Amino acid sequence: MLALYAIVRIVVINLVLSGDNAVVIGMAAHRLPSKQRRIAILIGGGVAVVLRIILTAIAALLLQITGLQFVGGILLIWIAFKLLKEEEESKEGVRIAASMREAVITILVADLIMSTDNVLGVAAASGGDLRLLVFGLIMSMAIIMWLGSLVAELINRFWWLSYVGAAVIAWTGAMMMFEDRFLTERAEWLSRSIAYVSAAVITIGVTAFAHWFHRVRGTREG
Repeated sequence: MLALYAIVRIVVINLVLSGDNAVVIGMAAHRLPSKQRRIAILIGGGVAVVLRIILTAIAALLLQITGLQFVGGILLIWIAFKLLKEEEESKEGVRIAASMREAVITILVADLIMSTDNVLGVAAASGGDLRLLVFGLIMSMAIIMWLGSLVAELINRFWWLSYVGAAVIAWTGAMMMFEDRFLTERAEWLSRSIAYVSAAVITIGVTAFAHWFHRVRGTREG
């Protein structure tokens, strides 16, 4: 009975925490041909399982490194900017080399940055049971790969979802920055509400600047 309860907790945690990872996968892979897209997601997901197992082993140590989340948040914001650049250039008729290698690298880097909360949640729900832990990690990637494929299909059908996806990635990166001990221990005025407002401003600013920089600016220079 306890094992069943733990499995249910693991499934719920994975569903709740896998959304942002799936958005990155969908954004990174949707320009690939259908067959290459599936291969990129499978390779990225398979290697990510290994990375998550390693992360689980050193999660407690990683959480003690001040500034790590802050740097990770900046990298996520850059990924959002970069992915939206490719979307904007494709709208302008510029041929984008949708490389499977580039998509896999983007998936792995983003998953490595965003996996800490998922790994810790699964580790807590497994209660120290190695079998449940491995089950949870594999299930998390199965869910992410399925959701990532779904997001990729939706972006291909509805181009404006690329903006939504970039905003989700930028928001995740901004919140990681504001939740890092580097800021929380130095800025006592940084309440949760201020963090939310600041993250919203950063998200809007990144997507708007990316749109201007990659499309409007490019049109003026052309």
